[in-house]
Amino acid sequence: MPCIQGIKQMKIMDIGELDAPVLLFGGPYSNLHATRAVLDEAAHRGIAADHVICTGDCVAYCAHPVDTIGVLREFGCRVVAGNCEKQLASYEDTCGCGFDTGSSCDLLSAGWYAHANKAIGHDDRAWMGELPDVITFVHNGLRCSVIHGGVTDVSRFIWPTSDDADFSEEVVKLQSLVGDIACIIAGHSGMEFQRKIAGVDWINAGVIGMPPHDGKPETRYTILREGAFEFHKLTYDHESAARAMREAGLVQGYDKALLSGYWPSEEVLPDQLRVGSLAKG
Repeated sequence: MPCIQGIKQMKIMDIGELDAPVLLFGGPYSNLHATRAVLDEAAHRGIAADHVICTGDCVAYCAHPVDTIGVLREFGCRVVAGNCEKQLASYEDTCGCGFDTGSSCDLLSAGWYAHANKAIGHDDRAWMGELPDVITFVHNGLRCSVIHGGVTDVSRFIWPTSDDADFSEEVVKLQSLVGDIACIIAGHSGMEFQRKIAGVDWINAGVIGMPPHDGKPETRYTILREGAFEFHKLTYDHESAARAMREAGLVQGYDKALLSGYWPSEEVLPDQLRVGSLAKG
């Protein structure tokens, strides 16, 4: 369906009724092995491309930005624009991830973003530039919206431990754009969770390209079935994905994260979600 323009020129796409199971995932992150694995899961579960939605950041830390985009475009699932898509579409020099300037995450991002920025061509950037900011659909009578990080800021980190006020601000802003909704499905922060705020379910669908900082290599995706959200682990060939990163010179620490299950820096995380010494090594 065509996109309509909302407040601040946000692209809003309504895709109608999706009453069969819907597979939701975020953050392919240039991880071709994980991307192929999650699409295989969709096929195994009999979920067609028009019932698969990605919350954005198709390109980021890992080795295969072009091939990952190619697989997703060929498959034909819906994709919401993440900050990485917006930055690459605009030929920007940084990822726009929302990391504090000078932080470890900010410094680490320079390597992988330069790799992606050099590889992605004009056609893929044009595709990124046409992606919607918000996708809405109805499932089992529930009206749902899919975003990346936040509506107030595409790279806003909303965590399972965030204050109710952070969620409420985003809910109010989104409803000013699209009307009443029962569910918000987001990505960006890299951790799957579900919270209920003022009668609205906020679901982070998880990301497939990087583990959720839990000490295990499996990543996450979500199935929406009969009005309920199910979180699932994605097992894929993480060793080959890490090897591909090393061969591409992407050794800033995210290559080790694919194996250890721990992110190379905790600076972006709230204190309650940090694991300290467990994340080393």
